[in-house]
Amino acid sequence: MQIRKYSACVAIICCTLLFTANSAAQEHNWDYGTAHGPDHWGDLKPEYTLCKNGHRQSPIDIRNSKKADLQPIQFDYESSSLRIIDNGHTIMVNYEPGSSISVSGRRYALKQFHFHRPSEERINGKGYEMVVHLVHADEEGDLAVVAILLQQGKDNALVHELWKDLPKEKEKEESVANVRVSACGLLPVDRSYYTFSGSLTTPPCSENVTWFVLKHPVTVSSAEIEQFSRLYRHDARPTQPLYDRVVLESK
Repeated sequence: MQIRKYSACVAIICCTLLFTANSAAQEHNWDYGTAHGPDHWGDLKPEYTLCKNGHRQSPIDIRNSKKADLQPIQFDYESSSLRIIDNGHTIMVNYEPGSSISVSGRRYALKQFHFHRPSEERINGKGYEMVVHLVHADEEGDLAVVAILLQQGKDNALVHELWKDLPKEKEKEESVANVRVSACGLLPVDRSYYTFSGSLTTPPCSENVTWFVLKHPVTVSSAEIEQFSRLYRHDARPTQPLYDRVVLESK
């Protein structure tokens, strides 16, 4: 009888711990829905406080930008073996070392790029079907994100290649044998841009990001948009207040 009581107690304790662990995991998980969506990110974990209290949050609706004599972004992108992951929030491609951008005397290494639908950024209130964010970091850990707006039109050869090799499992990186890709396939011919200080658009919403939003979109086909939508119909944070920030626009 004592053994049975002990076993029952152990079972109850294990169930309680499991429930607590599951509850904690659900409490701290973030998504784009209602209960754990953008309006509540700042309450999910202490590390996410900037998501609700920050004053340099992204994305923004770009309005009333000031034209300035800005240096062009120098893109130095090499091809990379294809390492692609469905991380539960978007489709992301992790990039091999050796590619970078340089702007205003600072060099940032390309780390990864990923997609949002619809575009998170707006320009004078106008949004786009999708956006791709190319995430770079310098040696101090500060980030530079290049945002390229995607509008419906002709096929995009790089996106087409990526969608052919979408992962079959979530949160598991897949290295695709004998396939190399180049982020150059995402760049428009005209690379003029808007720039401002901001944050990550996902938790923890860290405010150590310099944003470069290219003014001219590139096209993706309706089929390519629909294929992404079958995985992520909406994975975009709403625009955030600008506060006292100034948006500069290259001439």
